[in-house]
Amino acid sequence: MTMNPTQSGDLLQDNLLASIDARTSLAGSNRMEILLFSLGTDEIFGINVFKVREVTHAMKVTRTPNMPDGVSGIVSLRGHIIPVLDLVSFMKLENARDHVRNTMMVTEYSRHTLGFLVEKVDRIIRVDWSSVRAPENDLNTHNSLINAITESPTGELISIVDVEQILASAFGEDVVGNIAKVERGHEKCVFFIDDSSVARKTIAELLDKMGVKHLRANNGREALERLRGLADGAAHTKASLHDQIQVILVDAEMPEMDGYVLTQNLKSDRRFDGIPIVMHSSLSSQANRSMGSRVGVDYYVAKFDANMLSETLRPLLA
Repeated sequence: MTMNPTQSGDLLQDNLLASIDARTSLAGSNRMEILLFSLGTDEIFGINVFKVREVTHAMKVTRTPNMPDGVSGIVSLRGHIIPVLDLVSFMKLENARDHVRNTMMVTEYSRHTLGFLVEKVDRIIRVDWSSVRAPENDLNTHNSLINAITESPTGELISIVDVEQILASAFGEDVVGNIAKVERGHEKCVFFIDDSSVARKTIAELLDKMGVKHLRANNGREALERLRGLADGAAHTKASLHDQIQVILVDAEMPEMDGYVLTQNLKSDRRFDGIPIVMHSSLSSQANRSMGSRVGVDYYVAKFDANMLSETLRPLLA
């Protein structure tokens, strides 16, 4: 069912709120909910519902000096000043219909609140993470702002926007800053999993500054295969897996297998006993923390706070 902006302000908003309340039931199901929207092209775009706080009519945008390309300006929303991005301009969609983008999705992730101007919102669908794939390089025509492709239950191809990359492209990547080294850090190792190239780069920089070795995987399924391989190797040589890996750092939302299902698999495998799992996610709401706790996550850190992440990891690497 397609919704006009008026409907998106009431019926869809009710659906969003209901989805938030019911979302903890998705923990361990390897499923996610996507809000579909249009930017005036024939392509269907999607965003994880977890990252959408509300959908509303676009309001008057105030231009301010030195705005990055694609950032239309700022708006006042219930007393809070938030930047607004015109996704058509930001993604350089030259074939977009010249329609007024009078719908705004208010997003909240990585401790930032942003408004996204879109042509219209459509509906919320639920998909399996196993059906979500990284786009082929030659198919990603939007300057790497699409990080996944999936299909709707009716067979429509959906491009899922990489909101972390949008945030980094608009306002710059997070700065790690000065981080104290871990004592005997060269003997410690963190295995981290994240599908975002922006996040992988920043995490690697942080761990390098801590003087800690690291291994990585790009999604939960790849991580599970590699971690099980390491566990098999340790068992074969009668070595301690904990001596090889001290912490597993996992993202929440990833193609093929999300962080919740990965955590469940690791927590049910006695070979990983004693290795803490830290969930590091741009989804920082209490609902997400509850989902993580339900599947056995030991610590939860919101992206990206270098000091908070390093201070969470430090005692685990002692």
